[in-house]
Amino acid sequence: MNNYVIGVLSLTGIYMIAILGVSILTGFTGLFSMGHAGFMAIGAYVSALVTKSFGISPFFGVFLGMLAATAVGLAIGYPTLKLKGDYFVIATLGIGEVVRLIIENLPSVTGGARGMADIPRGSSFSVVWVTVIVLVMLLRNFLYSKHGRNCIAVREEELAASAIGINVANYKLLAMGISCALCGISGGLLAHYMRYLNPSMFSMAKSNELAMTVILGGCGSLTGTVIASLILVPLPEILRFGSVQEWRMVFYGLLVTLVIIFKPSGLLGNREFSLADLKNVLFRTAQRFLGEMLKGGKRKNV
Repeated sequence: MNNYVIGVLSLTGIYMIAILGVSILTGFTGLFSMGHAGFMAIGAYVSALVTKSFGISPFFGVFLGMLAATAVGLAIGYPTLKLKGDYFVIATLGIGEVVRLIIENLPSVTGGARGMADIPRGSSFSVVWVTVIVLVMLLRNFLYSKHGRNCIAVREEELAASAIGINVANYKLLAMGISCALCGISGGLLAHYMRYLNPSMFSMAKSNELAMTVILGGCGSLTGTVIASLILVPLPEILRFGSVQEWRMVFYGLLVTLVIIFKPSGLLGNREFSLADLKNVLFRTAQRFLGEMLKGGKRKNV
């Protein structure tokens, strides 16, 4: 693979981690967020600052960025998670924009609107995708555990979940913490891959893209989130070439609109795609193919 393809795939993996974080909060716990790019920014800038200022390893920088994003998320989540519906969405939207504006207005620390350059390199294609695989496995185990099922119960019906003894507030806070931690990891990896940060990289549009990918993949489907990320994140780059270059964002928006119209539950809804499902699909396809061949042979004999 050439460097361009490796770069696109690496960025796809980095943003997939953030999308998985939004999926835990929005898809599996039912709390719609429009400000998670702000937590990516916290992870990115904390990791970049500590590695540049103190010369520590990018690995520990990403870890500290994750801790910072988680701490801020929990501190903000404690009062805001008591809000319902649209009010929580507006609160997260405001949080994301506040984080971006703070970064822009601290030029002596963050570089301000000019950005921060010369960040130590610490991310690569292999590092990113090993991280993605490990996190997907951990999230899958979490979602099949008691705590994951409780988060899903909160999404389905808060009142019923509370009635059977689930501490709704604690599980909302748990989902918020995991979600912000994943966004912090994503931001840290992005900083050490790009080696340059700018506040515009973490705008409201980026938060919208993260949430939109979760919805298109299917709220409540980890597999759907992964598949949607693999399609939608690199799609603008795929459409960059040829005669469609000037229309690439139009085609991107059109595809998203078509999916919402014809598959409002997302690509997989709330189902997970497993190896057993793949075997069943292949078996049914082969069975249908053989059946058609036998029918065709009988018609020729007649």
